[in-house]
Amino acid sequence: MGVADRDYARAGGSGLPPMQGAAKPWTRTVNAWLIMLCVAVYVIDGFFPAGGGAIETGRYWAELPDGTWTEVIDTPFYGGQLRSEETTLGQQPIVKQIVVKGAKGKLSKETIHAFPIIVDGKTVAYAEGSEATPLRQAMHFSTKKVIGGAQLWRLVGFQFLHADLFHLMFNMIALYFFGPLIERTLGGKRYLAFYLLCGVAGGLMYLLLNLAGYVWVDMLHFSEIPGLLFNATGTPLIGASAGVFGVLVGGAFVAPNVMVLLFFVLPMRLATVAWLLIIISVVSIFFGTANAGGEAAHLGGALAGFGFIRHPDRLHRFFDWLGRFDPTSRHFRGGGGDRAARVPRHDEIDRILAKISREGLHSLSKRERKILQDASRRDRGA
Repeated sequence: MGVADRDYARAGGSGLPPMQGAAKPWTRTVNAWLIMLCVAVYVIDGFFPAGGGAIETGRYWAELPDGTWTEVIDTPFYGGQLRSEETTLGQQPIVKQIVVKGAKGKLSKETIHAFPIIVDGKTVAYAEGSEATPLRQAMHFSTKKVIGGAQLWRLVGFQFLHADLFHLMFNMIALYFFGPLIERTLGGKRYLAFYLLCGVAGGLMYLLLNLAGYVWVDMLHFSEIPGLLFNATGTPLIGASAGVFGVLVGGAFVAPNVMVLLFFVLPMRLATVAWLLIIISVVSIFFGTANAGGEAAHLGGALAGFGFIRHPDRLHRFFDWLGRFDPTSRHFRGGGGDRAARVPRHDEIDRILAKISREGLHSLSKRERKILQDASRRDRGA
């Protein structure tokens, strides 16, 4: 039986595949722990004061002798290295319109919200943006931090930060409703890998388009073209949206006919909602809207979600490199090495049968064929 033949995938279906084995309390699911972790990080972050010379963006401006301004990329400002014994950050930001001298002497007007950078009592430049908390400073994602600083942990860390309460609520509500669908389809271990990898893919999509935009304009001095991101490479990216978009697209593949209420009002098929959100992301990137960077992350997460839900075998054994410290291993379940612990779950069998329905028997790996053979022997009492 293929996925599309199941009750929850048909129009009018419940939208949720049956939980394999004994039903678990909600708080014991991977999806629940992801939601609680995001909420906990948001609450903890609220206790940290912003400041200390840490700026969330990476744009630094200096006034030239002719009265025009230029973006400063040289040390000590490049990379956000603002703090030293001689350098301080003014406490009061300024809001002013400046004339920016860009590539090839091109002039343009821009309004900045920036903090003065003071050296020996004299303002030498301005740091644009808002002051960050220590947690945001340590975990946010940016092209500059990941490429320039090789801080790869940010590919995961930014997924648990949120800009405000509305941002958090929107992502967690989507995860609450659609996460169980993917977790019940893949199982908890593969769902965790699925979610995190969709978030990583979102960050990499943002990085690719932002880095390409920087090279195109700042290094090659070409004019801006649609489809690339031309914001500063130090601009922070935060939020669980990339992973959530992967979950939505995965859900649309597993149960395309499930009816959902868009914005809690408009009834629509889950597949239609997924396509609509993808189109919005593509259009936003192409026209360079204010949230084009966020939409790039959404698109990356959606593409990863589509790929992994079609080939879930690529998620198998994702955490095995941790050995006995893998929190999903038999060691933590108390299963030891007994035969029952080695019996594949029903959802694993279902996944293999769904793969046969979609791609044919020849698509199975040696391991998948062995699982089916073992299951067949058990059914015959062998």
